[in-house]
Amino acid sequence: MKYRKPRWLKAFNRRSAFFPPLLAIFLCSSAAADGDSNVFRLNISPNGYPPYMIADQEEPAGIMWDIVSLITERLGYKLIAEKIPRKRVDQMLLDGYIDATPRAIEWAHEPEKYLFTAPIVDIQEVFFTPKHAKETYQKAEDLFSKTVVAHLGYLYPELQPHFNSGAIKRFDVSQERDMFNFLLHGDRFDAAVVDLLVGKWVLKKEGLQDQFRISSGDISSYGFRLMMRRDSQLFVDRFNAELARIRESGELEAILANYQ
Repeated sequence: MKYRKPRWLKAFNRRSAFFPPLLAIFLCSSAAADGDSNVFRLNISPNGYPPYMIADQEEPAGIMWDIVSLITERLGYKLIAEKIPRKRVDQMLLDGYIDATPRAIEWAHEPEKYLFTAPIVDIQEVFFTPKHAKETYQKAEDLFSKTVVAHLGYLYPELQPHFNSGAIKRFDVSQERDMFNFLLHGDRFDAAVVDLLVGKWVLKKEGLQDQFRISSGDISSYGFRLMMRRDSQLFVDRFNAELARIRESGELEAILANYQ
């Protein structure tokens, strides 16, 4: 977001007295580059995270994308989507290649390195179980000695102690739809832990709504936010103020309704 004068321009300024005509050209280029300071680069990841971020179509979409797009436009920024793999996101954020990535504080490694906006929406993690299974699971203790299908690379703070102790076995896959396919067709898997809206979205897209049960209560609930560099306090304050306004006006709820 913040324009940093390139080294070549600093060096050129020291020689500008000898090349006055060229100086005007470079100053115009610098002014154009300064306009790029109003670009906001948001990571939506290569596969997205539907329905929060939808990346597999011509134009980005999704709950988080629509909300951030609305707010950044009102703050005077042009929103640009970047598709950064999860393992590279944090460092590229710190290095300034992107300005933000959606993240819950509880999912972040070393969250103290970053600033976070106020919660934009809530992530509600629940258990999905196939209807043909004899048992249903409502809480972590119900899954002791069982195997849970989880998303590769994701953190589950409420379940992690049970994974670490071996009380619950964890089986990782890289795509949400595969989590449900493993449950339907694998006899050694008992449940999947998935965000409620994500799970419903996948099952609707795959035509599997009638083949799964959902736990009645949340296993955990986290605020889904923007994670940013620590030098972004002014932007975070402005973003939070506009977020509060669209929540109060009902605009945020209208966006959510589009994906339910």
